[in-house]
Amino acid sequence: MEAYPQKKLPTDSSDSAVDGEQQGLPSKSQKKREMAALQILGQALVDMPADRLAAVEMPELLRGAIGDARRFTKHEARRRQMQYIGKLMRGVDAAPLRAAVDALHGTSAAEAAHLHRLERLRTRLLDDEAAALEEISLAHPGVDLQQLRQLRRNTLKEREQNKPPRAYREIFRVLRQLEKTHG
Repeated sequence: MEAYPQKKLPTDSSDSAVDGEQQGLPSKSQKKREMAALQILGQALVDMPADRLAAVEMPELLRGAIGDARRFTKHEARRRQMQYIGKLMRGVDAAPLRAAVDALHGTSAAEAAHLHRLERLRTRLLDDEAAALEEISLAHPGVDLQQLRQLRRNTLKEREQNKPPRAYREIFRVLRQLEKTHG
């Protein structure tokens, strides 16, 4: 018997998966993880309250698909719709959508920094009333300073009498509302 000559295969770098990963191309598993993450993000968008969702910038096709998913009650229809939303999200920049979901859940770094800034302002209001009220009135012209003074007095009284911090929490709500209305 005659031995057949062995053929040499070309060593093109795009032929092997290992070389593809070395070139920075994602693996099949990585692509699947990314698609699953987009579907989870899509589910979070579907579950988001309508008023918050309306404020999020996204393509109209995606907005319509999310609206459809909200209407579907059958499990299989909803599952297929979620897959469709995931497919639509492949062509969309997911960063702003993820930021909106994180802000809703209070997990974004920016949202946490914002809340910490409001807490520091509340503490300054309790420690140094004049400076804090001046800062607030400069940032938010037309604010009701008398209401903040009254809440400060009530907070200090609550602390003296070991009562629940109702006014203390109310100060935070007022400051957060000022930030929302005056940007």
